[in-house]
Amino acid sequence: MIRMHNPAHPGAVLREFLGDITVTEAAHRLHVTRVSLSRILNGTNGISADMAMRLATALNTSAEMWVNLQAQYDLWMASKRKQPKVLPIRTADAA
Repeated sequence: MIRMHNPAHPGAVLREFLGDITVTEAAHRLHVTRVSLSRILNGTNGISADMAMRLATALNTSAEMWVNLQAQYDLWMASKRKQPKVLPIRTADAA
């Protein structure tokens, strides 16, 4: 899998999907709090599997799309942080 270069936070993508609808109205339709949705839209919270299912239903998309956007973003962010030295794990199959 080729990783995207500096992918947008899924909240930015969601903001495009929502268009002119208010955060309050979108939150109401998704049955989440305004604060919860606002945190996603502002990039401080990620999209959970539950939220991905809600978005898929509300926006006629797939839950996998939202989960994949979140995973790409999370992997990109992790790649920018210093990683600890990880040692290989030998399994019985590798012997």
